[in-house]
Amino acid sequence: MLIPFSMKNCFQLLCNLKVPAAGFKDAVKSGLILQSVSNDVYQNLAVEDWIHDHMNLEAKPVLFFWRNSPSVVIGRHQNPWQECNLNLMREEGVKLARRRSGGGTVYHDMGNINLTFFTTKKKYDRMENLKLVVKALKAVQPQLDVRATERFDLLLDGQFKISGTASKIGQTAAYHHCTLLCSTDGTFLSSLLKSPYQGVRSTATASTPALVKNLMEKDPTLTCEVVINAIATEYATSHQIDNHIHLINPTDETLFPGINSIAKELQTWEWIYGKTPKFSVNTSFNVLYEHSHLEIKVFIDIKNGKIEICNIETPDHWLPLEIRDKLNSGFIGSKFCPIETTMLTSILHRTCPEDDELHSKWNMLCEKIKGIM
Repeated sequence: MLIPFSMKNCFQLLCNLKVPAAGFKDAVKSGLILQSVSNDVYQNLAVEDWIHDHMNLEAKPVLFFWRNSPSVVIGRHQNPWQECNLNLMREEGVKLARRRSGGGTVYHDMGNINLTFFTTKKKYDRMENLKLVVKALKAVQPQLDVRATERFDLLLDGQFKISGTASKIGQTAAYHHCTLLCSTDGTFLSSLLKSPYQGVRSTATASTPALVKNLMEKDPTLTCEVVINAIATEYATSHQIDNHIHLINPTDETLFPGINSIAKELQTWEWIYGKTPKFSVNTSFNVLYEHSHLEIKVFIDIKNGKIEICNIETPDHWLPLEIRDKLNSGFIGSKFCPIETTMLTSILHRTCPEDDELHSKWNMLCEKIKGIM
């Protein structure tokens, strides 16, 4: 049963908090099942942070359901240039998010369910959570061949991944979250989670590719709504709590004081890109010049998302050494992103001689550089 999470019927989510409670009467006595009414990835990730940091989970476990509009979510220690097609994401308006937990990159859309199991650190148990999900799925479709693996994935028919896992363990609290593919756009997923960038060298955590499949491809009755209700029922039975899914608004500061500042931080360039472990790009590309192709070599070191070293090598007869050096030095300290490169190009144009051919080469070169960002 879905219940709007309001002042009238909530169990006081904010009991025993590190921040003042606002307008709640009764304490959470056992556990809670929540579902977000938002489809915004940053808002929903902020709920995870907020519950982990502020709720007293002792004897009060929480299960949180959330779904997002098309988004790619990378792990805490990953490199987005290694993990996904950023150019395609920009073209299609797909959001990129970096979560607080480790693990690999995942694609979210409305056909994917995200589940977050919150407990104390002592009661943290990923396998128990996955077994609960399996039990719930088999309660709906007993013939379903689903099992948890040693990597804490869920496999369908012994080979297709339908769920991946990540977690965060704090000093006293912990959470385990996982995806569950019901009717995700598999073609879009494959396109977005395939990096086109060549020559990226990094020590960042790399994702492990896997064959994926939707539950609805196996059984069309396994919609997101059916699966959510089944898991909620099994969770309520397992934890001996009321089988009610409480709907929450992740932007509601009366429920979650300070949550909007958390969501705001999660969508900053400094968090999404700036937290990428140091990496380098060593690549080359060709440009057309007088009916032949010239090779341009590029070597860039990036730290905290900003360019530390830039060495773009071009044939001297194509681009004067002085201009090339100005371009290399101009990139130092700038963000490794297309917008900043466009701004840099405009600035450098104004400092160079009025030469249409030179500007044309400069623009061509900068467009190529933007293509690897």
